[in-house]
Amino acid sequence: MKLLTDKFMTMLAAAAIIAGGALSPAAAQDKVKVGVFPVSSSLPYFVAIAEGYFKENNIEPETIRLMGGPSNVAALITNQIEVSAVLVTLEGLNANIKKTGVAMYFAMHSQNAEYRMEQFIARTGSGITKLADFKGKKLMSAPGPANLNTAKGILAKVGLKEGDYTIDQLDMGQHVNAIKAGTFDGGYTLEPSATIIEQMGAGKTIEAGVIAKYILGDPAGNAYAAGAAFSTDFINARPDVAKRFAASWAKAIEYIKANPKEARKHLAKNTLTPDNLVDIVPMLGYTMNKDMNAKQKKELQDFANFGVEIGVVPEKIDVSKFVKSF
Repeated sequence: MKLLTDKFMTMLAAAAIIAGGALSPAAAQDKVKVGVFPVSSSLPYFVAIAEGYFKENNIEPETIRLMGGPSNVAALITNQIEVSAVLVTLEGLNANIKKTGVAMYFAMHSQNAEYRMEQFIARTGSGITKLADFKGKKLMSAPGPANLNTAKGILAKVGLKEGDYTIDQLDMGQHVNAIKAGTFDGGYTLEPSATIIEQMGAGKTIEAGVIAKYILGDPAGNAYAAGAAFSTDFINARPDVAKRFAASWAKAIEYIKANPKEARKHLAKNTLTPDNLVDIVPMLGYTMNKDMNAKQKKELQDFANFGVEIGVVPEKIDVSKFVKSF
């Protein structure tokens, strides 16, 4: 009888432990404020959310949509966001001079003729077939000093100086309609706008991979024009959370490389890409800083030096101080 009683009490105790565990509240996820520029460069962020990588690492990202580099920089400086996904490289480096360590890149996203992002397009009927044909034309540019001055710097490489053309910054959401309406002859735009313009017959790409070709001198090089960055305040205050966030991003990059077709579906609804174009809009060369080789690090430094040359970055800067490996 005593043996049966002991077994019964043991079973009750075990049941209480199981029930207690079931009733215990789940550990609260670490919330992270993320500034998101909704272009294809931000794809790892959306993949990490959709595939559950942030959740696996006990992170709950709060998406704050910010259009372009300047708004992301301002939000980082004022601690309104802790992560920028993604941040234009030259504008991030410029911010680091103003406030040391405000933008610490943990992943870089390259572009060239294959991995297309920034590119020059021309309106249908404009007669433009090469960059030199922009002489005397009215151009638009993706917003922000980095985009505007990079466009001018590239045109200078083909012999066009300021005054040979006009160029105005324009919000990315207006690029397609501006070309369709004939407001501009062409300009320096980003994806997916270039693909949308070409698909609707309003214009065509004159040349992509222009930073790699004209600035780095290698059409197949890696132009690291944007990347994902933490604020130093975030890294110092919550180093473990930053590490887990970066691990989620790295896993998303692995997914994109292994499953590019499936990864593309996350461009729909999350970026400016229309649903019917997700299968053809170019993606970028997504790379974690920890995986960059010596050549890639030099390409990043060369691009930063170009930023000084065009006046976006006010002084020469050692990019290794503002890239972090996780």
